[in-house]
Amino acid sequence: MSPTNRTVVVTGIGATTPLGGDAASTWEGLIAGRSGVKLLEQDWAADQAVRIAAPVAVEPTEVIPRPQARKLDRSAQFALIAAQEAWKDAGFEGRAGEDPAADPDRLGAVIASGIGGVTTLLDQYDVLKEKGVRRVSPHTVPMLMPNSPSANVGLLVGARAGVHTPVSACASGAEAIGYAIEMIRTGRADVVVAGGTEAAIHPLPIAAFGNMMAMSKNNENPQAASRPYDVDRDGFVMGEGAGVVVLESAEHAAKRGARVYAEAVGQGISADAHDIVQPEPEGRGISHALQNLLDNTDLDPAEIVHVNAHATSTPAGDIAELKALRKVFGDEADHFAVSATKSMTGHLLGGAGGVESVATVLALYHRVAPPTINVENLDPEANVDIVRGEARKLPVEGRIAALNDSFGFGGHNVVLAFRTV
Repeated sequence: MSPTNRTVVVTGIGATTPLGGDAASTWEGLIAGRSGVKLLEQDWAADQAVRIAAPVAVEPTEVIPRPQARKLDRSAQFALIAAQEAWKDAGFEGRAGEDPAADPDRLGAVIASGIGGVTTLLDQYDVLKEKGVRRVSPHTVPMLMPNSPSANVGLLVGARAGVHTPVSACASGAEAIGYAIEMIRTGRADVVVAGGTEAAIHPLPIAAFGNMMAMSKNNENPQAASRPYDVDRDGFVMGEGAGVVVLESAEHAAKRGARVYAEAVGQGISADAHDIVQPEPEGRGISHALQNLLDNTDLDPAEIVHVNAHATSTPAGDIAELKALRKVFGDEADHFAVSATKSMTGHLLGGAGGVESVATVLALYHRVAPPTINVENLDPEANVDIVRGEARKLPVEGRIAALNDSFGFGGHNVVLAFRTV
């Protein structure tokens, strides 16, 4: 195969999420249909209209040494934990160069965040106001930079082929993985560590999203608050965490005898050009991204059996996505088992595409689609096969494929495709 059109595969996965401190426990939680949404216990939450969120199940300071953690924004802490797991899971030992299977000049890192080091920025501003100039941390700037998670992951693995940070709101994590696929496909790298991270459970983002009427205010029943496709859905629930994959050229993975989870088929990208916040109601931009994916890969719609939908539990967004699937795939969409894992993890914003890519890859690897929980009264406009209540087995034979959809404020649309090998 041409070095500028190489097959890309997934050889490592890592995550830290509201369901577990690693990919295995996160997957277990997804398949069990367990919610990670909780009532916030911080003092500041008492004054908020929204008092629920989905915090990580394992605090990063339980994994990262405290002296190191103090120099990292929470978003970078999550990214490092997920990247360390993915790197080890891929079979690499030590940094590139130390492990002869990883050439630092052929290794990249692409870790995205939609908001970046917002908690560092806001917390250090409070320090400035309350304690004065001299008490502001000298680590503030490298902590709050949006590229901090990617830079720190690049340092962790020794990446020199390029370290990048695409920022496209809630599509950021998926765009990072799509960018990484292209880095390998075009011959710029052999291996790329890619994914998304976010840490925005803080008074200001919670208040701002709440005042936009974008978030659920179901404070009385937190675990039922995220309810994609239910007629009573009233907004998303904020989550936090990170999801990371290790991508390689198939040739490089085969040469070192790596275990392969799935092929990363490619990406489809578009923009709505409609509104800074609201999705285009007929899903035209999403349709264009889906068609872009089909036009630029060898993906056969008949192979697709599963979709990890963006489905944030908002009245407008959930249905626009399904309209796009129907517009592009028609009757082929009848055999898509559609899962909305945000019903369990909440919405990780820029980290969503990373975590949901991990879930999509594992769904193919284990041939099981996670459930969508809390759908008690299905929206009549949800005219596709929603996996409700319990996980569902996918076809056990033959090559199958799955999509991971991610969309963001500003009209960003990214669709990733993965396939069994």
